[in-house]
Amino acid sequence: MFPGDAFLGEEGGGTIADAVWVVDPVDGTANFVRGIAQFCISIAYVRGGGIQAGVIYDPMADELFAARRGGGASLNGETIRVSGLDDMRLASIEAGWSTRRPLEEYVGMVDRLMRAGAVARRGGSGALALAWVAAGRTDGYCELHMNSWDALAGLILIEEAGGATNDFLAANGIGDGNAVLGCTPALADALSALTGVALARR
Repeated sequence: MFPGDAFLGEEGGGTIADAVWVVDPVDGTANFVRGIAQFCISIAYVRGGGIQAGVIYDPMADELFAARRGGGASLNGETIRVSGLDDMRLASIEAGWSTRRPLEEYVGMVDRLMRAGAVARRGGSGALALAWVAAGRTDGYCELHMNSWDALAGLILIEEAGGATNDFLAANGIGDGNAVLGCTPALADALSALTGVALARR
């Protein structure tokens, strides 16, 4: 259907081009194989150096999260927004863990979040966690390294739902991965300081 576009995925690799579909057929594989109902399919479209669209589907809950640049974000066709919470002591923040960064860095980040008063959680599907931030179910997601196929769809969902994010595509994030931060705007500066992940300035 789009013969001029490239494809990049977790399972099959691919190529990076000006227009590329970035796909993870199952994010949260460890949950999936253990029968834990927290996994999803993530698809993002990147063109001209920016994320243009993203879709995350949770098959267990039959929930389809979708966003288009400038078109807002939705869940099963209904508009969604980030939570709007402004008190870190009431915040629910998901902190993803990656083997690509030292364990001590992850533990230190979680320690700082909890000392700031937030509830730190980890569900095992970063893409779905980002979608939940967009839907206002949680207040933020952070991870010190994430692959593009797990991050991009969720980041545009958060942006189009009124949230704040980092510039994931900087420094070849699409190919090499990058740190991730997505959250409700009132917590953005505090979360950036606690995680060390710089926010995108728009």
